[in-house]
Amino acid sequence: MVAKIRDWLAPARGRSSAPPVIRADFMRGNRGVVFGGWRPALRDASDDVGASWDLAAARTVDLIQNSGWIAGALDQAVANTVGTGLRLKAMPENDVFGMSNDEAEHWAQFVEQRWGLWAERPYECDIEGRRSFGLMQAAAFRAWFATGEIWAELPWRERAGGRYGTKVRLLPSHRVPRRDDSLRRIVQGVRMDTDGMPVGYLASRKDPVLGTVEVEVAARDTLGRTRVIHVFDGMPGQVRGISPLTPALQVARQFDQLSDATLTAAILQTVFAASITSEEPTEEVLNGLLTPQEQARLAATGVSPWDAYIQAQSGWYDTATINLGINGRIVHLFPGQKLELHRAQHPHSDYRDFAAHLLRELARCMGLTYESATADYTNATYSSVRMATGEIFQITLYRRAHVIAPFCNAVYEAWLEEEIARGGIPFPGGLAGFLANRGAASRAIWRGAPKPQADDLKTAKAHEIWCRLGVMTDASIAEDLGYDIEDVYAQRAREKAMREAYGLPDAQHQGITTALGEEPADKTDTADQDTST
Repeated sequence: MVAKIRDWLAPARGRSSAPPVIRADFMRGNRGVVFGGWRPALRDASDDVGASWDLAAARTVDLIQNSGWIAGALDQAVANTVGTGLRLKAMPENDVFGMSNDEAEHWAQFVEQRWGLWAERPYECDIEGRRSFGLMQAAAFRAWFATGEIWAELPWRERAGGRYGTKVRLLPSHRVPRRDDSLRRIVQGVRMDTDGMPVGYLASRKDPVLGTVEVEVAARDTLGRTRVIHVFDGMPGQVRGISPLTPALQVARQFDQLSDATLTAAILQTVFAASITSEEPTEEVLNGLLTPQEQARLAATGVSPWDAYIQAQSGWYDTATINLGINGRIVHLFPGQKLELHRAQHPHSDYRDFAAHLLRELARCMGLTYESATADYTNATYSSVRMATGEIFQITLYRRAHVIAPFCNAVYEAWLEEEIARGGIPFPGGLAGFLANRGAASRAIWRGAPKPQADDLKTAKAHEIWCRLGVMTDASIAEDLGYDIEDVYAQRAREKAMREAYGLPDAQHQGITTALGEEPADKTDTADQDTST
């Protein structure tokens, strides 16, 4: 049998072996340990989300509720992206509905003032009467981090003492069943038309009599007013969102396991085990470890030291606790006995480096820098922080524009429609004119906190240089700092009028170096003069 196998493996005599086949493939022809067992299925993104959403959302919520690192990093992400609330900047396309630029400017300022009357009062904007619109933005962003979706409903509810009927109701994502019905074109609780546009949503509501009931809510009413807001970010073909923390769930779990294992090892370092090597019988050895008082108690109860040892061992495994008993004791051993102490051995001391590696991956997945997520600036420099902040801030801007702004725009559009219908805000053509130009009239941008600066002085000097070169304008500098140039100019005009009213001199707006107390460059500086004689 061995000879047959040898003949089968060896090339036939007088015949050369076949030449090797030369191949050039991607992924090394799917051979080897790395690619051989790595064969994921390729399917629609909606199918992937539908299969993983429940566990991903539950695990993410569990991390947010039970991990201090994740909870703190989420607070930082909310503070960076939403802050105290994104501010409305009305930007109507006035040419579309026949309004001059000056009229549009005054109209936008008036709209922003009226918006504050609604958005800053929970009684007016929240159906539950608990949150201002800024707090609702933060809650919606937290929901997006947990489940990958923002769900909200825009019901109509007029209240005594209130001015508006438009309200916002934030909805938990799990209240929208992920049920499919191909006959009704329902995919994961979203009913779509033949083009794939959502026209209705399934919702689970609690009824005091019937319990939980399932209803369908239209996406818009007959006039095009939004009734349900659904915001998510994902791949083409996706109809539901999934938490952006999903790729980092394993890393977060590994970090918890690393922390638990390191803590266990640290505790074991304080515990020692002792063994006695002796030629004497076990009974006598155990008696030698007992104090006279303990020996007297055992004799009174009629229990042998061996039975007491077995009972103690049984109690140990029942309670699974460590009790060192007396903190210190001198044991007199019998001749020929040897006492050995055994300590727990720690396998390595790379906890800090490996933990930092895991936290960096978590921070990256959450759209934060490592320093911002962990508050660890040990090895950070001005250049590194500035570069990292500049790159990560683009993610913040992206999330403002594509996660928070769609939610805000839908609410703003519904509120503006009500204001124009009530006559609180003038508009060419009234409500009919607004309905015909809904998109142009409700166009807006939402501004948040500016990009964090590692060194305000260096940033101010850079702005001064760019402004002198004509590259940056006052508006671009104000926008970079998170201000509206119109608000800045209006405030400066008011301050100038107040100075004149109180007889104060005008404020001197000088350069950066002069403001720091340095002498400005003289026009006849000797460095610029011709020193030839």
